[in-house]
This record gives sequence, C-alpha cells and structure tokens, in this order.
Amino acid sequence: MTNWLPDLSRGSGPVYMRLADSIESAIASGALPAGGKLPPQRNLAYDIGVTIGTIGRAYALVHERGLVAGEVGRGTYVLDRTQVAPNEQADPLTLSLGGTRAIDAPPNKIRFDTTAAPDLGQGKIVGGILGEIGEQHMAEVSSYSRHFPTNWFTAGRLWLARNGWTPDAENIVPTLGVHAAAIAVISAMSAPGDKIVFENLSYTQVSRSARILGRRTIIVDSDEHGVIPDDFERVCHQQHPKIAFLMPTAHNPTLATMPAARRVAIADIARRHGVWLIEDDLYGGMTGDDAPLLASLAPERTFLVNGLSKSVAAGVRGGWVACPPHFAQRIKVTHKMITGGLPFILAETAARLVESGEAERIRAACVKELASRQAVVREHLGGFDFVSHPHVPFLWLKLPEPWLSGTFKNAAYQEGVLVDDEDEFKAARSERVFHRVRVAFSSPGGSAELAKGMMILRRLLESGVSSYDSEV
Repeated sequence: MTNWLPDLSRGSGPVYMRLADSIESAIASGALPAGGKLPPQRNLAYDIGVTIGTIGRAYALVHERGLVAGEVGRGTYVLDRTQVAPNEQADPLTLSLGGTRAIDAPPNKIRFDTTAAPDLGQGKIVGGILGEIGEQHMAEVSSYSRHFPTNWFTAGRLWLARNGWTPDAENIVPTLGVHAAAIAVISAMSAPGDKIVFENLSYTQVSRSARILGRRTIIVDSDEHGVIPDDFERVCHQQHPKIAFLMPTAHNPTLATMPAARRVAIADIARRHGVWLIEDDLYGGMTGDDAPLLASLAPERTFLVNGLSKSVAAGVRGGWVACPPHFAQRIKVTHKMITGGLPFILAETAARLVESGEAERIRAACVKELASRQAVVREHLGGFDFVSHPHVPFLWLKLPEPWLSGTFKNAAYQEGVLVDDEDEFKAARSERVFHRVRVAFSSPGGSAELAKGMMILRRLLESGVSSYDSEV
C-alpha cells in the first residue's frame, strides 16, 4: 500500500479535479511509482476530509487518463507506461487532434459509435451503377476529373433542395463528402488565425481539422433548441469570427432542432456582423423538419452542405455544397487543392443514385429501418433519460449517478460495446459537463446484435460504477 496523501491547496476547480491532478503529478514525479497501489477510497476520503463520492470521481478521471488500472477486489494500481504496446502510444499532438475514439476501431466490438447509413443491401445497387460507369466511361474512370458533367450539378440541386428552397445549379460544387465540403469552405473563406464559431458540442472532426489549418476555435452556447441568439450576438461582437459552423436540424449529438424564429435571428446576426455560415444539413432530409434552411434566410452568406453518408451509402463519399452567388468557383478550386481532386467514379455514382431516384428510395428505407431499430432501443432503455428522433440513427443518453461520461465509455468498451463520450463532441476545452454519451444504432448487422448491445448498456446503467471496477 502506498503511503501517500495529496496536496489539494494548489489549483482551482472542484475538489475531485484537483485530486485527480495531484495524483497525475505524483505519478509523474515518482511519488506514486509504477505498480504502486493507490489508497483505498474510503481511507483517503477519511484522511483528507471529503466524501467517498469525491474520491471515486477523482479515481475515475485518472483511470480515463490512462494512468491507473483497477482490479475488482484488489484496488487501483499505477500503470507502468513503459510497458504500453507501441501501437497504443501516440504523441500529444496526435491525441489532441484525434478525439476520444481509437484511431483504428478495434475488432469484435458492437459499434454504437458510427452513424453511417445502415446496410440494407444498397451495395448491390451501387455495384450495378459502378459496372455501368466502367463500361460507359472507360476513359474518364482511368483519368483525372478535369471536367464536371452537368448531371453532377443537377443531382446536387435535387439533393440539397428542401422546404421550398432549391439552389441554383451554378452555385453548387460536388465534393468528396460533407466533411471535405465544410473544410473547403473554411479554407477558402478564412485565413490562418481567423476565428471559427462552433457550438459547445459539435461534429468535432470539422473543428479539429480547422485547427490543423491554423484557424482558431471559439464556442457559442446552445440549449435544447440549438444556438442561443444572444450568445451568438455576444460572440460576434466580442470575438469577430469569420465563419460559424452550425447544425440547425437534428444537431449531432444533442438532436436539437432550431425553431424558425431562432433561425431568422441567427441569420440576421450573421448578416450584421459579416459572418459566413456553414449549414450542415446532413440529417435534415431524414427528419421531416419544416423549418426554413439558413440558406433560404441568408443565401448571400450561407454555404449549405449535405451528402449521402447517413441515409444512402457512406462509402460512396458523395456530397455537395450550395454556395452564395459567385463563390462556387473558389470553393471548387479549394476543394481540389485540399482533397487532390474528385474521383470521377464516385461523383458519377453519387449523381446517378440521386437522379435515378434510388437515393431517395434508399433514404426512405433507411428511415423506416431506423424507426424499427429505435423501437428496440426504447424497449431496452426504457426508464432512462435520453433524447432521440425516430428517423435519426443515434440518441443522446443521460447517465445516472455516479457515472461519468468517459468512465461509462470505458466500461462499455470492456463489455464489448463502443459508444462516444461527450468529450468526443466538445469543440474546445470547456468546464461544462453534460454526463451524457451518444449511442448510435445504425451499424449493428441485425436486431439480435442491436438487442445484445443495448442489454449490455442497460446492465451497466442499472448496476452503476461498481459493476465496472469497485475501486475506480
């Protein structure tokens, strides 16, 4: 047993965070050596005059940081970092950019951490289209895409249209998916050092990519209805951002949908402060939401991005961006520079899926399948607090006491299930804690696998942290 007591006089913030930092410092200095056992929670709580719950939260944090490991009935031990396998090591920059997911998804896990379109046999349809393209466009398939056919723009116009608004074909740019579309806009419409607004929770693949490009991330506050206009006004007035990346419909991960009046307010604020808007509408066509698009309210400054990944086929990498007038060529050139160019065979496949009506039929089938899967989810998670939409492939689950988001994720991982903790969606450092995880359900191959994963999650939710590790 290690005879060690923490110094909590330094630092600020909640006691459990200061305790976790003190443990980390002691490990770094050697005061808590590799293989050493941390004091039992109850003993340490008595020694420093705090509750055992405070100790438990601190131990959970250092466990999340990969500094200790717990064994039921034996206690919590400091890990020997020199014994970590090479493929588990990563430099700090890589870790900061990679989020909280594993760089390579581990095999033999139930994947509740991806929202790609469910497999409904659409691969056969895509395969047929690929065969046709190979026969009809042999030269184009074997060369670079130097000319964009008209049907690529027509397809984008059809797929992006919603709620009475349709973009003009000359303002559309076909892209290698929605992510590439958003990054092309950020690259083209801002410079290194410029500030980009993200919601406090967001699709952080974009925010992390923006930081690689040298842009600075700033945060706007949101509630259950999306971005709060007053806070957006404050951020624009004080920080002078260049661009705001927003998800007004079926926000990922909170599922918030912005009401029409709030969208009007956001568009007006952006116009007054000269802020460009990127509107991610990836889930919009699945929801039936009838609120106006930001692109229809502020067409002179909104870049609308959408694609096929969540409702048709993620592997096609089909996407489009509708630009404000006169900006399509800039985005097209920038997209080529940052991606290396749009593969003819993928862009043509995406266009044919949309123009033939197959994309819409597959999306309808996906929506029906997701509604069926959500019924299974509700059956197994009934009684727990979560936000969901019947046609969107994930839910935002509130964790009961004493679970922390990262601890629950780790516990689910040990039980064979991958979920996303809240930190995966934090666009920047924040003291705000939600105690939630995102659980996606489009990936499991069938109802049996889905039910198995949900039963594991329910068992963890019901039994609490003690089922994960009695000392952590």
